[in-house]
Amino acid sequence: MNLDERLENVSVLGAAGKMGSGIAVLIASEMAKLKIKNPDKLYRLNLIDVNEKVLDGLLAYIKAQITKVAEKSTVFLRSAYADRADLVENREIIDAFVYDAFSLLRPGTDLGAAKNSKVVFEAIIEDENIKAKVLTELNNLCSKDTFFLTNTSSIPIGFLDKRVELSGRLIGYHFYNPPVVQKLVEVITPSTANKELIEFSTELGKRLRKKLVPANDISGFIGNGHFMRDGLHAIGEVEKLKGEHSLPGGIYIMNRVSQDFLIRPMGIFQLIDYVGVDVFQCILNVMRTHLGDESLKSELIDRLVEKKVFGGQRPDGSQKDGFLKYEKNRPVAVYDIEKGEYIAIEENWKENLDSKIGDLPEGFNPWKKLLTDPKKGDKLSSYFENLKKADTLGAELARTYLARSKEIAKELVSSGVAKSEDDVNAVLTNGFYWLYGPINDYI
Repeated sequence: MNLDERLENVSVLGAAGKMGSGIAVLIASEMAKLKIKNPDKLYRLNLIDVNEKVLDGLLAYIKAQITKVAEKSTVFLRSAYADRADLVENREIIDAFVYDAFSLLRPGTDLGAAKNSKVVFEAIIEDENIKAKVLTELNNLCSKDTFFLTNTSSIPIGFLDKRVELSGRLIGYHFYNPPVVQKLVEVITPSTANKELIEFSTELGKRLRKKLVPANDISGFIGNGHFMRDGLHAIGEVEKLKGEHSLPGGIYIMNRVSQDFLIRPMGIFQLIDYVGVDVFQCILNVMRTHLGDESLKSELIDRLVEKKVFGGQRPDGSQKDGFLKYEKNRPVAVYDIEKGEYIAIEENWKENLDSKIGDLPEGFNPWKKLLTDPKKGDKLSSYFENLKKADTLGAELARTYLARSKEIAKELVSSGVAKSEDDVNAVLTNGFYWLYGPINDYI
């Protein structure tokens, strides 16, 4: 069965979530293109979620995103609809594509809708027991040639495959958020994986125009294998800083150092909030269980979750409060866990901490400015040379952070998680939008 045949009937589980909804847009677009070429064939994309109410919002999201896809593809669509004399204006062609895409959507809460699917994308909660339960039900429902692609970011694929008895029909296909925009897909192939499934996942990635980076089937894989430890390093530094600067002060310092001094798109605590403090805890728990590594734990994270400080995002994409409080997605306060309230980032408080951090080294350019700069590499090299020489608190913390980040990345290679240093760097630059990989010669 080839790729086109498998895309005749597809299901997305957890379709209304931030990952499932993006996957749904990508697959709907490809299926709609096939429908144009094969108008007599029946195509079905089953959008399955436990909450029927959120499916309405999902359809609105898909319509908006499919419209954007069509607007960027008018040349292709004009050719695809060449035999449609009724479609003259670009808007008519765009509307026709949106209509064709919507005609194949079947939203609902019934898992049984996936019965005839040849491909199932699983993007539900990162809980191995729930995933195993749902996949077991699907294994009993679907045919024995159905392929399963799980978006898990930490649970070993071979473990799930064996527990559910999928006989090699499960592969890790970890999209990065948001899937519609992010080019990276981390592909985790267990030793038991069906050869045809491996070929299918590769061909699908090319069809979706994604950058596929392989990771070995070790809990956390490359992305979270680095991110969890990177975050724990920052939390450890906060513990050292809090005696002199208070816990909120330490969080502010490390968030600023990890964003400005390391020239990253956001500070480490903003990133943890973006992912979700509770999700961060969940992934740590999964990795600790499967790796037997007791260092993958944070008392601060556990206390925040106990206090229901979760972070994460709302359906409209706005940021929920976590380590930091947000207004219009910008940090305006830092959580004080002892007081159970947020401390506003007022000018005097901020100026006092910034003076202790010290000035940014000469040659600094913000991440956004360097992102599209053709001389980015030279400017980064010059900046980090100056960072080496600086004697400020911020520079010292940044150098330590860079060294630890590099150490983590190299350990991912030496422990067999990543096949090469280039693969680690590819995940961090493509999936996390870093300007440079953690394995570098800057420090």
